[in-house]
Amino acid sequence: MANILIIDDETGILQLMSKVCKRQGHTTYTCLTGKEGLEKLDSVSPDLMIVDLKIGDMLGLDIIEHSQQRHPHTRVIMVTGHGSVDSAVQAMKLGAFDYLTKPFELADLQRTINLALKEKAPGEAPSLPTVTDSSELEFQLSHSQLIGASPKITEILTLVEKIADNDSPVLLEGEFGSGKQMVARHIHNTSKRNPAPFKTLQCSALPENLLEVELFGHPSGESSSIFNRAAGGTVVLEEINLLPLRLQSQLERYLEEKAEQRLQSPSSAESHARLIATATISLEECIQQGSFREDLYYRISIIPVPIPSLRERKEDIPLLIQHFLDRHAKTTRQKACEIDTYARKLLEHYRWPGNVGELQNAIERACCLCEKNHIRPIDLPPKIAQKLELSSGEQQVSQSIPLGESLSDYIRKQERTFIRETLKFNGGSREKTAGMLGISIATLYRKMGLKIEREKALS
Repeated sequence: MANILIIDDETGILQLMSKVCKRQGHTTYTCLTGKEGLEKLDSVSPDLMIVDLKIGDMLGLDIIEHSQQRHPHTRVIMVTGHGSVDSAVQAMKLGAFDYLTKPFELADLQRTINLALKEKAPGEAPSLPTVTDSSELEFQLSHSQLIGASPKITEILTLVEKIADNDSPVLLEGEFGSGKQMVARHIHNTSKRNPAPFKTLQCSALPENLLEVELFGHPSGESSSIFNRAAGGTVVLEEINLLPLRLQSQLERYLEEKAEQRLQSPSSAESHARLIATATISLEECIQQGSFREDLYYRISIIPVPIPSLRERKEDIPLLIQHFLDRHAKTTRQKACEIDTYARKLLEHYRWPGNVGELQNAIERACCLCEKNHIRPIDLPPKIAQKLELSSGEQQVSQSIPLGESLSDYIRKQERTFIRETLKFNGGSREKTAGMLGISIATLYRKMGLKIEREKALS
C-alpha cells in the first residue's frame, strides 16, 4: 500500500478523498493549505499526491513544480474546476500523471489512484476495491443518474442496453443542459468498460495548442494523450463541433489508425478507449457551413443518439423535481422540501430553455430561499414565477407578469407602452394619437411624463 498526500482547501472534499484512499488500504496525509502541504511533501516524500488547482494561499501548479524538482518519484493527480482545464493540461506538462475535473465520481478517483500507483510500480497492481456502503455510493461528488420515464428516455435507455458493449463511436446531439454527459456516463457504467477510466474533454475550454497536447500527447513524451490515460475505458469529447479544423483532421487520422489496429488485432480492442462525442448543434449543418469535416462526422457518428430537450419530455419534469428535492436533502442532511400546488404547476408548464440544468438550479434556489421547508411561487426564479399561460381559443400563449409589483406601477407602465406604440403607428403625430386614444394633447403629454419621452418614442 502507498503513502498519499492530499492538499485541498475544501474540508468536505478533503475528508471524502481521504476516506476513499484509506478504504483502499493506503496511509493518507491531509493538508488544507499550500504551505502546510509543501512541508508535509518534503517530510513524507509520498508515493502519490492529490492536489487542488487553487488552494487559497498558492496555486497547485507551484506545488507540482516543487514536487517534480525535489520528489520526482511522487506521482501527482490534479483536481480542477471545469473552467480550468487549461491549467490542468499545464500540470500534465509539468509532469502530473492525470487530472480530475470537478464534479467527479468516487469511482473515477479510485480508478485514477490505482492507475497512478500501478504505473509508478509496475510490479504492483493494486486491485480496485468494491464500494459496499450504499450510503457512500449515493454521496458522490456528482450525480450521473438518467432520470425519466417518458417514451423518449425509455427509447434511449433501450438503445444504451444494445450498444453498451459495442466499441463503435457514439454521437450525442442535443441542446445545452439536455443531459448528454449523463447519457455518456450511463453508456460507460452499463458497459464492460465500467472498471476502466471515464474521461471528458471540453473542446471549447482550451487554446488550440493545449487541446492538441491533450488529444494526442506532447511530442517530447512529457505528457500522454487523454486516449492513453483512458485506455480500456471511455473518452467523451464535449462540444466537438467547436474543435478546430486542423485538429479535426488529426483526430480523423488517429481514429482511422485505431480502427485499423483493432481489425488487425481484435483482441486488443479492450485496450483502446471508446469515443463518445457530443454536440450542441447539428453536425450536418456544420458540414454545410464548412466548419466541420465530413469524413470525421462519418467516423464519429456510427451510432447517433439524439438527446431530447426537457420541453420535449415534459412528463419527466415531476420525476426530476422530486429527484432534485431528494438530492438537496441528502446533501444538506435535512428533510426534503415540499412544493405547493401552484409552484409545481409553474415548474411543469415552464419551457425550460436551459433544460435539466436550469431546472436543477431553480429547485436548489427554491430550497435555499423557502421557509419551513415549503416552496411557494415567490421562492422560484422570477422568470418562472412571473410566467402565465393564457388560453386564446385553441392556442396557449405564454406571458410574463411582474408579480410583486404594485397595481398602479404596472398600469402606468402598460399605459405608457400603449401610448408610445400608438405614436409610432401614427407616424409621431400627437394630434392623431390623442384623437385615437380619446384624450387631449395635454393629457397625452402628462401621461408620457416629459417631452423628451415623446422624442424618444419617435427615434
